[in-house]
Amino acid sequence: MLFTFLLVVQAIIAFVLVTTILMQRSEGGGLGMGGGSPSGLMSARGAADFLTRMTAILAAVFVGMSIVLAIIAATQHRSATVDTSLVGKTTSSAPLAGGEGAQSGAAAEPAGDEAAPAPQNQAVPLAN
Repeated sequence: MLFTFLLVVQAIIAFVLVTTILMQRSEGGGLGMGGGSPSGLMSARGAADFLTRMTAILAAVFVGMSIVLAIIAATQHRSATVDTSLVGKTTSSAPLAGGEGAQSGAAAEPAGDEAAPAPQNQAVPLAN
């Protein structure tokens, strides 16, 4: 239950991080702008600094959450179960790729040198 909750929080953080990155200007100033703006947050430079800080914080939280989720996933001890309900069941009535009557009589017969004829449904048997 905790893992699912943290996974949802991780998805929300990822969405907010992508949105924050897309809101930034693409002039190449990005993380190298540095310094504060004397005009406050409402100026263009103040908004860019805010978005830069927000991107760094969200990226750090995203990486931290990824590590926490990896640790939780590695420490959960669930018994691995394999569904074996379909083992041994084969379908011999599978249609051919070109339909039932797609092969001519000469093409359907195996050559004389073959040890065993090819399966009619062109399937490879898994176990004999």
